[in-house]
Amino acid sequence: MQVPAVKSKEEDSLLVELLRSAAMEDKTVILTFVNEALTLPGSLLELFLESFRLGVRTQPLLKHLVIVAMDAKALERCQHMHPLCYPLGSGGRSSDGEPGGTAAGEVTFMSKDYVELMWARNRFQARVLGLGFGFVFTDVDIVWFRNPLLRFPVAADIALACDQFLGNNPYDLDKAANGGFVYARPNARTLAFFQDWYEARNRYPGEHDQFVFGEVKKELSARHGVTLMLIDTVYFSGVCENKKNFYEVCTYHANCLIGLQKKIDTLAGVLDEWKQFRAQQELLGNSTTTLIY
Repeated sequence: MQVPAVKSKEEDSLLVELLRSAAMEDKTVILTFVNEALTLPGSLLELFLESFRLGVRTQPLLKHLVIVAMDAKALERCQHMHPLCYPLGSGGRSSDGEPGGTAAGEVTFMSKDYVELMWARNRFQARVLGLGFGFVFTDVDIVWFRNPLLRFPVAADIALACDQFLGNNPYDLDKAANGGFVYARPNARTLAFFQDWYEARNRYPGEHDQFVFGEVKKELSARHGVTLMLIDTVYFSGVCENKKNFYEVCTYHANCLIGLQKKIDTLAGVLDEWKQFRAQQELLGNSTTTLIY
């Protein structure tokens, strides 16, 4: 796998310009990552974008979405579907050997390419924070039904989805976080947390970012004074813990599934269910599906 070169000041300027054009009033952007396999016709990016158009007041969020393309084909296809695309993969290898993969095909879970892609994602998130922007990172195998930002309390510096939500306390960190959905507020605390999270990969060779987060989350949150929260699967549901109540759910994740086609089939089915639900609600005269916010 090739990794992109260290970014120049000119490239940072291009990224800042793109982030500024996408940012909400509080300087938050929505980020997702794609490679060629994820942008093919009928693949996950199409389903992902379709969900924004079908959700409750989610279509306006598309103007805040930056799609990070890991290879040239992904960038080309992204630009046909969405106005805000950023080319991360550029070929070559950085002088410091840092990961930032550009594998174009389907990436197998826990393969070397997979682990490098996860750390490239993590490093880019820290880069965005370092440029003064907050973000909602969402895997492209997540469909959106409602605005999830409204579920993050003001007190949270960092919030993550989880595979299973045990108990009723979102600040109890004894839960399995899922790095496929991450919110980070732009401040010095969160930047330091992400930088140390990335450096902690050296303590766990061969492991991906989500595993390392589980090992260091308490240590780093205490060190940097970061308020971490994990989001209830009632609102951020998925295959791992399916609480798909269409009156409440904000996002649905094809987690706990291995294989691109399985994810596509699952999310296509969920979107079909959502369409039927919205149609039924409209017949009842309920255009907002009883959501109070």
